[in-house]
Amino acid sequence: MTDTIDLLEAIGQDASLRHASTEDLGKMLAQAQASDALTAAVASGDSSLLSEEFGFMANKTVETILSPAREDEPEEDDPLEAPVPDAVPLPSKK
Repeated sequence: MTDTIDLLEAIGQDASLRHASTEDLGKMLAQAQASDALTAAVASGDSSLLSEEFGFMANKTVETILSPAREDEPEEDDPLEAPVPDAVPLPSKK
C-alpha cells in the first residue's frame, strides 16, 4: 500500500492528475494500491473520509474566563437605609 500523503503530493504536483476526472484518478489509485480511504474520498469528492486515516481527533477546547481580583470592600451595616444627618440645634430667638 502506497503512503496516502505521497499520493496526494504526487496528485498535487502533476497538473494532469490535478485536473483529472474521477475515473482517471480512480484507475491511478488502483494501480498505486492506494488506501481504501483515499480511494473512497476521490470517488465521493469528500475529503473528510481521510480523517480517520490521518488520525484526526476533534479538538475540544475548554473555555475559561479570567478577570482581575477585587480588593475586599468593607461591609456596610445596612446598605438599603439612607444615613440620617445629625440633629442641628435651631438658633434661639431673643
